[in-house]
Amino acid sequence: KPMTAHLVEDTPKPKKAMKRKVEELGEEFGYLQRKCRELGIPVLIVVEGWSAAGKGFLINRMIQPLDPRGFKVTCIASPNRDEQLRPFLWRFWRRTPSAERMAIFDRSWYRNLLDEVVDRNLSEPDLEKAYADIRSFERQLRDSGTVIFKFFLDISKKEQALRLQALRENPNTSWRVDDGVLARHYKYDEYKKVSKQMFEETDVVDGAHWQVIDTTKFLPATVQILETLVNLLQSKVEKRKNGIKFIRNCPAAELPKFKDAPSLARVDTSLTLGKEDYKEKLCARQKRIHELQNELYRLRIPMVIVYEGWDAAGKGGNIRRLTEEMDPRGYEVIPISAPNDVEKVHHYLWRFWTEFPKAGHLTIFDRSWYGRVLVERVEGFCEENDWKQAYREINEMEENFHHFDSVIVKFWVHIDKDEQLRRFEARKGNPAKLWKLHDEDWRNREKWDSYQQAADEMFLRTHSNYAPWTIVEGNCKRYARIKAMDVVIDAIEKKIEKKVRAAK
Repeated sequence: KPMTAHLVEDTPKPKKAMKRKVEELGEEFGYLQRKCRELGIPVLIVVEGWSAAGKGFLINRMIQPLDPRGFKVTCIASPNRDEQLRPFLWRFWRRTPSAERMAIFDRSWYRNLLDEVVDRNLSEPDLEKAYADIRSFERQLRDSGTVIFKFFLDISKKEQALRLQALRENPNTSWRVDDGVLARHYKYDEYKKVSKQMFEETDVVDGAHWQVIDTTKFLPATVQILETLVNLLQSKVEKRKNGIKFIRNCPAAELPKFKDAPSLARVDTSLTLGKEDYKEKLCARQKRIHELQNELYRLRIPMVIVYEGWDAAGKGGNIRRLTEEMDPRGYEVIPISAPNDVEKVHHYLWRFWTEFPKAGHLTIFDRSWYGRVLVERVEGFCEENDWKQAYREINEMEENFHHFDSVIVKFWVHIDKDEQLRRFEARKGNPAKLWKLHDEDWRNREKWDSYQQAADEMFLRTHSNYAPWTIVEGNCKRYARIKAMDVVIDAIEKKIEKKVRAAK
């Protein structure tokens, strides 16, 4: 597609008039920051561009009129060791703004991507995956109401050379011109070429549009940046003040649909396993899982396991048997309940991204992001367009994990309605287990059919080849535990085999 970003012309305006314009725009920007905070509109500002193009100076001019309690400036450098062990967008998801904040990035997810392309460290397929992940990331933020600005500060190679020389000659700033900065300057033409590709791949006119700003002269550049910020935020604030909320549009024809998706109607809950057979298989499976956990760590393969299912289906007992012989330093179980106040003001996927395991480690989610299309859908905690949109967002998040070479296993632990009632009554009569039974369990039981319908559609929309669903027949707890361990073992062994084969 054609590049839609445009250069800002340095129109000749009297300096005094432009300074007055900066003051006026600054006052309006400060007002809009407060209104965005009041109305719950998150704002994300990305500042990319050439070294010595004036990022620090222009960010400083941008934030002067703002309430410092309502924004955070993040300077992005090369990823540290902890960040390298996770998907490259992980560190940016953690820093996305809440509904009460404005996030300003001095460089962003684009910086290291450009370096990797210029240094030829990315294959063409990997680059396509990276751009697909970025487009999904930015669209998901926009779809949650985040206003995104993307500025690229532009100067000529000659102008950059002059500024770098001036920085090097000043003892107070010479440290800023390191070998990496000089290397990028010498590769100016290559960076210009890959930057153009970046615009073409990630420019979205109605939502995440690149503004290429000529910063040869800072005053007109400041005016242009502030005008861009003010004009769009005014529009967003006016719409929200007039009661126009952000509405997702998710046509039924665009909903994902996967062949061979499982269905609860076809589950045979009569499957059982004898006690002696269970003991023998349990010991063998747990020993194998312990061995495979070490292989995951050695090969730096992350793993995510999701447990969903009915109340009292046995998820907790299943997880305990799965992890009983694991090294506790290499896994974590994350129990998911209703979001807290901090989580509510972020994108609903934010709290799950932050818990993604390091490469070589394993995270087990006892309930998960699928609450969006289960509990929130059935209980009416979100709008219909919200949970419909979530199918694509969830698939994209899991695909992002897959691009990072993760193992993804998803379980639905299934019991029939009579078995659930029997377990509820057993808990009710056992003081040691009464804490497991809550009023909401009984309320959820009354909506069994609605939850089953939601679960079946969840399978249909999210049963991808990189993150398929496995229904675990759970009326017999012994059978369910062994089946879950068999699925985990098989998934790890296949990933290890693929990893070893690729390394040859």
